[in-house]
Amino acid sequence: MPMSQALLVTGAAGQLGRRVVELLLEGKPGRPIIAATRNPGKLDDLARRGVEVRAADFDDPASLPAAFRGVGRALLVSTDAAGNRVAQHRAAIDAAARAGVAHVVYTSMPNPGPENEALVAPDHRETEAALVASRLGFTVLRNNLYIDLSLPAARRAVAEGVLVGAGEDGRAAFVTREDCARAAAAALAADFSDRRVLDVTGPAALTGADVAAVLAEVSGRPVAARSIPPAALRDGLVAAGLPAGHADVIVSFEVAKARGRLATVSTALRDLTGRGPTSVAAFFHANL
Repeated sequence: MPMSQALLVTGAAGQLGRRVVELLLEGKPGRPIIAATRNPGKLDDLARRGVEVRAADFDDPASLPAAFRGVGRALLVSTDAAGNRVAQHRAAIDAAARAGVAHVVYTSMPNPGPENEALVAPDHRETEAALVASRLGFTVLRNNLYIDLSLPAARRAVAEGVLVGAGEDGRAAFVTREDCARAAAAALAADFSDRRVLDVTGPAALTGADVAAVLAEVSGRPVAARSIPPAALRDGLVAAGLPAGHADVIVSFEVAKARGRLATVSTALRDLTGRGPTSVAAFFHANL
């Protein structure tokens, strides 16, 4: 089979990227699978399963032509390099275009326009703009908030009887990382060649009170929701030992939620995979 039909997953040593590669292997797409990472040694187990592992460092453009060589479709998993993310993404998009990649799947966020208060929104907005300006076909997956990241706060809420946030009555269509991986694997292996933007969401948009009610039902213990000012939430997170920059990002998402930026619910996951998303209740039942 021609290597030009190969499917490439970047960031394959990360949680999302690795899971996408595993799902591709399970689905047997009939095309070569390539996993790219800055640390190829972390993917020896995937190499033993027939995945070609390549070195790729978005901070080193010279490493990218070889990484994208012979690739037909590529998943660009957004990096975690705050302050340098856009430059990294642009380098990857440029390398993909130069290598003749036909289609890029990119993991973005909901409503990344200039009105979005989330601190990472500009990075995703500029990356999406770079895709639009390129010659590439693309699928932008605007993944909603991972409910997985709420597990520590959920366990604390069950223990203390209160779920604290700054989202007021705003809603978020929480989605699981597993569902986002399923969406990415399906979009990467699909035959779609044009350009599209899809919201990847859970089945419903929930307020903090809704999530607290779910926690109470799952745990059998009373849990109430309390919204506090963003500055107070930030102070509490920093006092609990969270780095200030990380706290700022969390608070900015709470503000975005309060302003309705994360409330979009779509059928994209079912449309892509044939299976609906996992609910917050089902996730907590399985993981809490």
